[in-house]
Order: sequence, then structure tokens, then C-alpha cells
Amino acid sequence: MTFIMILLAILGGVMLSIQAAINGQLGSKLGVFKTAFLTFSVGALITALLIFYFEPKHSITLLDVPKWQLLGAMCGVPYIVIMVLAVQRIGTAVETVAVIFGQLTMSMLIDNFGWLGNEPIPFSIYRVIAIICLGVALYFIYSSNKTTNSSSEQKLTRTFTSD
Repeated sequence: MTFIMILLAILGGVMLSIQAAINGQLGSKLGVFKTAFLTFSVGALITALLIFYFEPKHSITLLDVPKWQLLGAMCGVPYIVIMVLAVQRIGTAVETVAVIFGQLTMSMLIDNFGWLGNEPIPFSIYRVIAIICLGVALYFIYSSNKTTNSSSEQKLTRTFTSD
């Protein structure tokens, strides 16, 4: 079951990258906030249908849970807005690795300190190495963007100056 959950998490990451690329393009044509609104509106509609058809009954309602737990819903708005802006400027790969770097770093802090009601899972050398490796990956992917952009700009400059 753990393996299936890992595969589903990877699939979720795949979907986020596809969403980032599509929303980046849409955001450049439609606008950042309209794109975010569309993303949440369609998502809300699909989620409502899933709730209606598949969600089992629970003994408590949204009104019964601790109010701070409802704040999690607001964390998606900055992510979508930032993602739409960032993809247009730094590309899908850099944006995605940067998001994962932020997620991994914050997740490890949440795990280590047991924040937000989670069971503590202490830092280990392997976890620290994973963050460092991802930071290095982010650096190399971002650097390759700059190298590619520089060579493209040089080719474009040579084309215009040779005419």
C-alpha cells in the first residue's frame, strides 16, 4: 500500500507540472488572477461532484473542526498565483523544482517539530542530504536555463546585426 501511495504522490507531482505549464501559458494570455480563479472554480466544481458521489458520511462537519485547520484551504491561492507568474519567467522545470524544494524543506520542519498536529519525525543525515541535493539540482537546472537563454540571445543578436 505504501508503494501505491508513493506512485500516487508521483502522479500528483506530474499533474502539478502539467498544470503549471498550462496555467503559465493561460496566465500570459488571460491574466494571473483570472487564471487562478478559473483553476479554483473548475477544481471546486469537480471536487463538489466527487464529494456528492464518493465522499462517505462523517460524524463531524466543517463547522466542528478547529478553525485553524480551515486555513489550509487558503494556502493554495498563493501557490497558484506564484506558479502562474513564475512559469512565465523561469520555466516549468525551475518553478517545479523550486516548489518541491520549498515543500521538502517545510515538510521536514513540520515533521521534525511535530507542527500542526503531526507526529514528530526527527531530522536525519539522509534527510539533510536530500535537501542539499535538491538545492544543488535547483541550481543546475536554473543555471542551464541561463546558459540556454544566453546562447539564444546571442544567436538572435547575431541574426539582427548581420542583416
